[in-house]
Amino acid sequence: MSKTPLALFVGMPNPTLSDDEFAMFRETNPLGLFVGRRNQKNPEQVRILIERFREAVGRDDAPVFTDQEGGRVQHLDAGPWPLFRSFGAFAELAGRDFELGKRALRLSSQAMGAMMTELGLSSGCSPVLDLVFSTTSAVIGARSFGPDPDFIAALGREVVDGLLETGNMPVMKHIPGHGRATLDSHKERPVVDASRETLEATDFKPFVALKDTPWAMVAHVVYSAYDKELPASISPVMHDVIRKDMGYEGVLISDCIFMESLQGTMPERVAQVLDAGFDIALHSHGDIPESEAAAKAARPLTDAAIARIEAGKARLGNLKIDVRAAHAEVEDMFKTVLAA
Repeated sequence: MSKTPLALFVGMPNPTLSDDEFAMFRETNPLGLFVGRRNQKNPEQVRILIERFREAVGRDDAPVFTDQEGGRVQHLDAGPWPLFRSFGAFAELAGRDFELGKRALRLSSQAMGAMMTELGLSSGCSPVLDLVFSTTSAVIGARSFGPDPDFIAALGREVVDGLLETGNMPVMKHIPGHGRATLDSHKERPVVDASRETLEATDFKPFVALKDTPWAMVAHVVYSAYDKELPASISPVMHDVIRKDMGYEGVLISDCIFMESLQGTMPERVAQVLDAGFDIALHSHGDIPESEAAAKAARPLTDAAIARIEAGKARLGNLKIDVRAAHAEVEDMFKTVLAA
């Protein structure tokens, strides 16, 4: 097993880790595991799965991520887990009572973060800081706080800090902004033709305001004012825009490379992400042959990426809260305001 983990997150198809998968993870040593709805059925099963992955790679702090934003994107939505509201719902609440909306979102983020931390999950890949317009692809929708970058930044701060406080890693997405994309990058390649001045004044602003967030996920969107051909996630030009122009110094992970905005085989896509200068490629589906192929195309984490990962870990808190009580308190806040 390589001493330094590969700059790669992998996925798996089932709720349990087979002996063959265990051996493959031990041999290839990917940095982390990405689990989805298909992998998470009940708390004990999730804990065992995470423990087995960490045993396989020989790191008890190996990151295990999922998608857990709230609303329609929450992969802990079966069994005993409470269901959390979308960011769009919190934006509506904050629009009626800004301070209450922020308090509710902070408490909800703490509840969600504590729930994941208790399971052993490192992150729910949240918050979404994309703007949303009438022309925005429906893939964003109520996942966004709205069209105002300052409003988004203020609410996004509550999510980032609430997650950090409970030991769960925030990942802001989809840097540098998916909101002007009219196409779904899961299915095709979106091109945003807005000027640099427009992007800097709008879509980029929430990410710049929250550039202290330890991790960020990069969009599979073309920004033609900077790079006319390549999506940000595989563009060296956009890597430099994010690092230099936007001043982001944290960990940069691609959005899932299975999304059809990218082209080529999965190993080629892994190489494209890493060749562009990004820290980690996210290969979040995958069976054994696919994961092995992705691992062969990956390379060990750079020293700079390792330093960024460690800096993020150092910011994790250990706040303990009663998840169900906090969730119920948030629901009471909504009922009070929406009934008025």
